[in-house]
Amino acid sequence: MTAAKKSRYVDVSNPSLAVDCPRCGLRTARFDEFCRNCAYQLWPSSRAASAAFLAWRAADPARAAASRFDLEIPQHIDNTVDFAARARELGIHLFPNSSWPFIICLGILFLGLGAIPFSSTTRITLAVIGGVIFLYGVAGWVLVEDVKMYPADSVEAGAEVHH
Repeated sequence: MTAAKKSRYVDVSNPSLAVDCPRCGLRTARFDEFCRNCAYQLWPSSRAASAAFLAWRAADPARAAASRFDLEIPQHIDNTVDFAARARELGIHLFPNSSWPFIICLGILFLGLGAIPFSSTTRITLAVIGGVIFLYGVAGWVLVEDVKMYPADSVEAGAEVHH
């Protein structure tokens, strides 16, 4: 004898995706089969929980973005922050994005490798390569980056320079 199909009842008017667990009392996802905290079985099966969730979600188009594992209906909130503009408002100086410090560190790495007791030719080669890369990085950071960020003010001949 086959069991009669019982109608699955879910309160679609309740907008909450979270429920208090009957056993532990802590908040858990309403349409999870088991409580996340104490593993109490909230639904007879995962299939029943899914069917109830689909009926609940179909009742309101605002619930379309919800997942059955959520505790709240997701809301689209733009959390984009312009840190450079915020820093200017607060009077904070931010250094520009730069790759020159990495080049300087690479030069220091080769200089450090030149300090390891290898043969003298290898040590001199590593030290020269490290020194060239290091000086290239320092010159690029000071001469290229700073000139772009702080262009020289044109001063007329005979005019006072204000410091």
